Amino acid sequence: MDSHNRFETKTTANLLRLEWLAGEIACITLALIHIHEIHWPVFIGFFLIIDLIGYIPGAIAYRRSPTHTISKNYYVAYNTMHSLLTGGAMAGLWALAVKPEWALLAVPIHLFGDRSLFGNSLKPFGIEFEPVTHPAFAGFEAEYAGSPGAGAPAGRPMGSEAADVAAH
Repeated sequence: MDSHNRFETKTTANLLRLEWLAGEIACITLALIHIHEIHWPVFIGFFLIIDLIGYIPGAIAYRRSPTHTISKNYYVAYNTMHSLLTGGAMAGLWALAVKPEWALLAVPIHLFGDRSLFGNSLKPFGIEFEPVTHPAFAGFEAEYAGSPGAGAPAGRPMGSEAADVAAH
């Protein structure tokens, strides 16, 4: 992926999930090392608030809608609450207002888990709220996978870059 091609192949998506999993394992390891120092009501509160505000209202609205069309506000709530920036701000404010504590690991454990275990990241407005393959993406994926030299620029076979360099 780059700034002009904002998509992932199955391989690159899985590699990103492995990176998130490394963060998940690191945070869970820290939590286990400090398990007796974790203030569990705070941990549970931080873990749950992300989905209580950011996912559950949209999931209910999605399931209640016969067309599965829901307000963009649910997407904004999801993306806001599932952002590492929001999570970091919540944990930072708690650390400043109350105290830094191991219970704050609930935020990265939740977010890294969503990304690594479930493959969920932020939701664009143009897809359904719950995971359903968009027809345009399915078509693109099939075309991309079936193209000769997948990964080479359209209309150019892989390896043609060397011929371009030699010609100039």
